[in-house]
Amino acid sequence: MPESRSLRLGVAGPVGTGKSSLIATVCRALSDELELGVVTNDIYTDEDARFLRSEGILGADRIRAVETGACPHTAIRDDVTPNLIEVETLEADYAAAGTPLDVVLVESGGDNLTATFSPALVDAQLFVLDVAGGGDVARKGGPGIARADLLVVNKTDLAPHVGVDVERMVADAAAARDGRPVLALSRTDPASVSRLAGWVRETLASHRSGEHTPVDPGPMAPHSHADGTIHSHRGSDGRPHAH
Repeated sequence: MPESRSLRLGVAGPVGTGKSSLIATVCRALSDELELGVVTNDIYTDEDARFLRSEGILGADRIRAVETGACPHTAIRDDVTPNLIEVETLEADYAAAGTPLDVVLVESGGDNLTATFSPALVDAQLFVLDVAGGGDVARKGGPGIARADLLVVNKTDLAPHVGVDVERMVADAAAARDGRPVLALSRTDPASVSRLAGWVRETLASHRSGEHTPVDPGPMAPHSHADGTIHSHRGSDGRPHAH
C-alpha cells in the first residue's frame, strides 16, 4: 500500500446528530499521535468546515470542504468523484510535504437513514444517531444502522432531558446490527471518547495490515480519480472494483 494512502473513514447520519462534533472529538483525541485530515460535505456552503476550523482541532489547511450542490447521498454514493478527488488531493499535498496522513475523515452532509458511503470513497464508515432523535430510531433500521462498521448513539448526556433510555436504545441498535459494534457516546464523557478513539486506532491497524475489508451496503458508485482514471461498478474481470 502506498505510504500516502490513508485510512478513509466516512461519517454519515441524519441532520443534527452531531457528525461534525464527533469528528472534532476524534481529532482532539488523536491529533497528537496521528496525522489527520478532514473533508466535509454541505449542499451550498462550507459551514461544517468553518465550524471545525473554528474549533482549532487541526491546522486549517487539513480541513477541506466539498459543496455538493445536490442531495448528500449523491456525493457519497451515486457519484463520489468530487469527494474522491478532494481526498486524494489532500493526501497528496501532505505526502509531498513529508507528513503523509494516517486518517482522512469524510463527513457526509446530513441525510436520512438510507445514506451510506460507497467503498469507492471510504474504507470504513460510522453511522451516527443521537438520543434527541428519539429512542426508537435504532429500531427503524436502514443500511447505515444495520451495516456501517460502527454505529454511534451520540449525545447520551442529553438522554435525561429527552426521556430516552440509553441502555434500551443501545440494545435495540445491537439487535439490528447482527453483532456489529455499537458505541454510546458523549463528548463530555472521557470513557466513551476513549472507546471511540480506540476503535479508530484498531480500524487503522487493520487497514494497514490488510485485514480490513470495506463493506458496501449496496452497489458501488461509478467514479473517477484525480489522475483521470475512471471506474464503473465492476472491473474487466467482472469483479467489484476495490481500493
